[in-house]
Amino acid sequence: MRCAFVALMFSALLAVSGGARAQNTDLLLILAADVSRSIDDGEFELQRKGYAAALSDPRVLAAIRGGTNGTIAVCFVEWSGAGEQMVVADWTVIHDDEDAGGLSAAILAAPRSFIGRTSISGAIDFAMARFGAAPQHSNRRIIDISGDGTNNSGRPVTEARDQALAEGVTINGLAIVNDKPNPGYAFHTQPPGGLPEWYRQNVIGGPGAFLRIVEDFRSFADAMTNKLVSEIAALTPEERHTVFR
Repeated sequence: MRCAFVALMFSALLAVSGGARAQNTDLLLILAADVSRSIDDGEFELQRKGYAAALSDPRVLAAIRGGTNGTIAVCFVEWSGAGEQMVVADWTVIHDDEDAGGLSAAILAAPRSFIGRTSISGAIDFAMARFGAAPQHSNRRIIDISGDGTNNSGRPVTEARDQALAEGVTINGLAIVNDKPNPGYAFHTQPPGGLPEWYRQNVIGGPGAFLRIVEDFRSFADAMTNKLVSEIAALTPEERHTVFR
């Protein structure tokens, strides 16, 4: 009887450890999309379609398959002002084009979440909480922030960034340069020194952190595709230059 009990417990431990291994993935990635009021409906549509196209791109899927586990887990979040963050598509494991297509479809089908102010700090804090809710495990955690303006709501963005970095998270940026801003948003979308430099100084950080720049929303899909390949494959700056020059 004792031998049977020991055998049963051993089998249970194997099952638990096997389940834990099954939850391992090469990357936990939170895509955090700015849907504040400086992004009009047309720009929002291009941004949404850009995310969906990038996730299903063959180059991105090849980068995923090239990892140790051959999977990544993605959570897609939209954000605006302080307290305005929403999970559009929760943690989804991507291994192949079917997984990616399902996530892309979910992103495209959801209504726009907000149209308020711009709290990048709120987006970072919300993303950190989502990592805690992830059923998968990875030694790499990345928050991918895209936006077209500076932080104008919530606590200072550098405070949120520094706390995330202290927990080993990397924050990458996709700065969307709006060359035809609404006059009321000009200082917000075009800060002194330019939005890309503002993102470098205030948003990105952590191991391997980098920034990509989108000159207009029509090139969003290409920029996001290249960015995802770099994030998934953990390319060095030199490798990114070689691949995407």
